[in-house]
Amino acid sequence: MTLDSYKAQMLSVLRIVSSLAFLEHGTAKFLGFPAMQHLPAVLSMPWWGGLVELTGGGLLALGLFSRPAAFLMSGEMAVAYWTVHIRRGFFPLLNGGDAAILFCFIFLYIVAAGPGPWSLDALRSR
Repeated sequence: MTLDSYKAQMLSVLRIVSSLAFLEHGTAKFLGFPAMQHLPAVLSMPWWGGLVELTGGGLLALGLFSRPAAFLMSGEMAVAYWTVHIRRGFFPLLNGGDAAILFCFIFLYIVAAGPGPWSLDALRSR
């Protein structure tokens, strides 16, 4: 047995773990957990980002409407990188944008590859 036989399941693991890490940003902004020093002002860009993180992260963790949710989340991270992080410098390590880049491309991959077999989308398509 080779590792190739686990590709589909590992896609689901990547989706679940990355979406839960992303969801944490939304729960911090909307639910105060984990606690942040400052909550975003209502209807501000960080507030809208938190809304995408909370709803999109939850949907993607469940594997429900995975491709549209991942597309929206990937776009949010691209916008975050090019409007916030790049102002602090070119290199992601120094401008704090490495997580935004990774989230952006992980979610873009999920748009193309789908959610994997351990998802509500997979159950709906049976």
